[in-house]
Amino acid sequence: MKSTVSPIANKVNYVFIHVKDLKKSVNWYCKLLGITLDSSQIESPVFNIPVTGTTGLTLDDHTFDPNFKFEPSKNVLFNFHTENIDVAYNFMKKNNITIVKEIERIGEFAYFNFEDLDGNVLMICTS
Repeated sequence: MKSTVSPIANKVNYVFIHVKDLKKSVNWYCKLLGITLDSSQIESPVFNIPVTGTTGLTLDDHTFDPNFKFEPSKNVLFNFHTENIDVAYNFMKKNNITIVKEIERIGEFAYFNFEDLDGNVLMICTS
């Protein structure tokens, strides 16, 4: 394969999730990820959830885009990592989070899919 020079880095910078109510969604994601946050820091139209690693997570309510029509993604947008799939699954059930695909185990790897507050489908998986 021939290598070319590109001004675009081969790195995912931020993942955007479209939401209906930014404050509710920020609080939901913070609870999901165990993040303590001062709600006064939330200002429309976007909020970057503080996550570890090099890829960020942005929630976007499109306040300044009057032509935007919200439609949740029914396909997995991305996944969160867990060391223990069963503990993560039980946490989701305890918090009344909708599971849309039960745990699937493939050798040492396991995952399940769930919906966020707005119906976007996400995944939890082991590495």
